[in-house]
Amino acid sequence: MNSPATLARDIDGKAIAATVLGEVAEQVRELTAQGIHPALAVVLVGDNPASQVYVRNKILRAGEAGIVSIERRLPSTCSQQELLEVIAMLNADPGVHGILVQLPVPAHIDEAAVIHAIDPAKDVDGFHRENVGGLVQGQDVLTPCTPSGCMRLLEETCGDLSGKHAVVIGRSNIVGKPMATLLLQAHCSVSIVHSRSVDAPALCRLADIVVVAVGKPKLIDASWLKPGAVVIDVGINRIDTPHGPKLVGDVDYNSARLVASAITPVPGGVGPMTIAYLLKNTVLAASKAPRIA
Repeated sequence: MNSPATLARDIDGKAIAATVLGEVAEQVRELTAQGIHPALAVVLVGDNPASQVYVRNKILRAGEAGIVSIERRLPSTCSQQELLEVIAMLNADPGVHGILVQLPVPAHIDEAAVIHAIDPAKDVDGFHRENVGGLVQGQDVLTPCTPSGCMRLLEETCGDLSGKHAVVIGRSNIVGKPMATLLLQAHCSVSIVHSRSVDAPALCRLADIVVVAVGKPKLIDASWLKPGAVVIDVGINRIDTPHGPKLVGDVDYNSARLVASAITPVPGGVGPMTIAYLLKNTVLAASKAPRIA
């Protein structure tokens, strides 16, 4: 265990995200000089409070980077066909470079049908099957924002990742699977730990890098970690405490920082990176889009 003087250092996602947003703003200026105005369309169905906050933050950050924001709000009672028609119009609009449908959508709408209706070239979430397949094949495609942000945090923290053993806890399509693929591309040895894994803590204790995305508050503590491991906590969970609601990660931060060398706090770690890479994807999509005559 670390001594109190050598507790794991925090990986400052806010600061690194600010650097990424600065890079995005510079790219936007370069594209604007060429007559290209990167534009992101955000579609929100219903009035989920958390979704409204996420959308508001995305639009705010986009504006700060010089990206044009287009917001489409639909009632929770809208039909799947109505939503698909909105997506089709945005697909056909050459002035729109990125399309994001805020998830979750109401239960009567097929989420997969919505994701795959988005033009892959405008799929800034990186969830379309063409982008997922392209990622696995090592192609230059739009990549899921949270894993991309996690990779930047790791690169800033660890430098060259080649040869390191990484364990990804969780196998979701949004984080776990693409995260493992990106780590492989960085020449890590990668293990994926999930609910059926035998002796998951022992597997994790072999890891130089641990990325956790399971949605269970404080599941991972110091007993899961090799001394000196770098921990990326993707989880964000709201729990009740005697002092009121609190946001915590999937990692028991106070325990893990006694063993790890570096760790992302919650909040302030991975979260800001997700929005930063959404905007980075928007600029990438704009740079590749056919030029408007």
